[in-house]
Amino acid sequence: MTHSLLLPRLDGDKPREACGVFGVFGHSEASNLTYLGLHSLQHRGQESAGIVSAAADGLHSHLGMGLVADVFGREEVLRRLRGTAAIGHVRYGTTGESHIQNAQPFTVECREGAIGVAHNGNIVNALALRRRLEKQGAIFRSTMDTEALVHLLVREQAERFEERLASSLAQLQGAYSMVLLTETLLVAVRDPLGFRPLALGRLDGAHVVASESCAFELIGAEYVREVEPGEMIFIDENGLRSERPEALADTRAGRCVFELVYFARPDSLVFGRSVWESRKAMGRRLASENPVPADIVIPVPDSGVAAAIGYAEESGVPFDLGLVRSHYVGRTFIEPQQSIRNFGVKLKLAPVRAALDGKRVVVVDDSLVRGTTSRKIVGLLRQAGAAEVHLRISSPPTTDPCYFGVDTPTKQELIASTHSVEEIRRYVTADTLGYLSLEGMHTAVKNGDGGFCDGCFSGAYSLPVLSEVPNHRKRLFGG
Repeated sequence: MTHSLLLPRLDGDKPREACGVFGVFGHSEASNLTYLGLHSLQHRGQESAGIVSAAADGLHSHLGMGLVADVFGREEVLRRLRGTAAIGHVRYGTTGESHIQNAQPFTVECREGAIGVAHNGNIVNALALRRRLEKQGAIFRSTMDTEALVHLLVREQAERFEERLASSLAQLQGAYSMVLLTETLLVAVRDPLGFRPLALGRLDGAHVVASESCAFELIGAEYVREVEPGEMIFIDENGLRSERPEALADTRAGRCVFELVYFARPDSLVFGRSVWESRKAMGRRLASENPVPADIVIPVPDSGVAAAIGYAEESGVPFDLGLVRSHYVGRTFIEPQQSIRNFGVKLKLAPVRAALDGKRVVVVDDSLVRGTTSRKIVGLLRQAGAAEVHLRISSPPTTDPCYFGVDTPTKQELIASTHSVEEIRRYVTADTLGYLSLEGMHTAVKNGDGGFCDGCFSGAYSLPVLSEVPNHRKRLFGG
């Protein structure tokens, strides 16, 4: 009997980034550039996409569910987004819901006129802010934590917009790399601890901002620098100015180390570091910490490639491609017979028998969350003839959820929170299992200043987690 079934995403055993943001000011092709920038940031969110542009007649917005190419696939859509400034957003929801009213950038009318906002991160005190604001008469139209910022902004009484914005941001606790757009102004801000990346660039006299520098490469923009933690950048017809208000000053640092482990695209600069070189360094350190006699080193594509190259370089074991990834996996509505083993993972990964047969294989992946996908991958390699399968993970055991803009399972669902390495090895059926140590990870990313948040690996968060959000999946939407 055949059943209709929508299979879950194959990356369900990976943490998922919440969002990517992009902005441009002072370019005649603003909306087109924003579309291309979002395309480069598609890996950061595939649930919804949106662009808001600014022209003399006001803000123009288009949002939709799905991929960037689907939402903006018709030429007339971008033509309607007139103006020389625009911001854009790609989104993953950080809970199970998925609705158009939670797509960004969202726009509102307030004392500043029309304003658009796009946010990457998660405000951990959003529930408390929302309750307080609702008591004061605020009416929320979405479940996004980001919306609280606008309500705070319109209640501030300072004369200068910059002062009102700084005071509003100071009331937020958590992670935010954010772009805001009015008819005459583009603003880029980053939280005081700098959890999420935000880069500044230049293109033909225009200013651009993006979650990752890879968005600049596609449009031919020059990378200038990071937006610093606690910095507010204002861009208008007079140029760029930066403010670092005392209210946003914080000596702590919370840059998310998982950006370098997994989230960011390998060709990006994030936190001033090459993602590619950081991952190769993790692989080299992993090899020195977890050596094993083997014939080949293979990655789990695509996120394990750089670390596997580093592992092979350090160990002297040849690198090969033992798994081929399909780039055309969509949704499927069929459920095959039980006899087709590992059907879900086979949709995405195919073993190369010629490379694997009779070999002792080291397979390198960036992380292991629930372990379900790793177990299937080990099974695929054995079916393809691998004599031994040695699983190596280029990050420490993931023991705790993230509260700062990453969709991770609850602590109870994280296999490393309740099982030893040996127990996990038996579950995934590998011959050996080795993780990169916490110290080794920080050494690999050159973290001499203690400037990263590693709470998902250590349980020690850069900010205290509020008691009202003990369950990651029950909080408000992150951006």
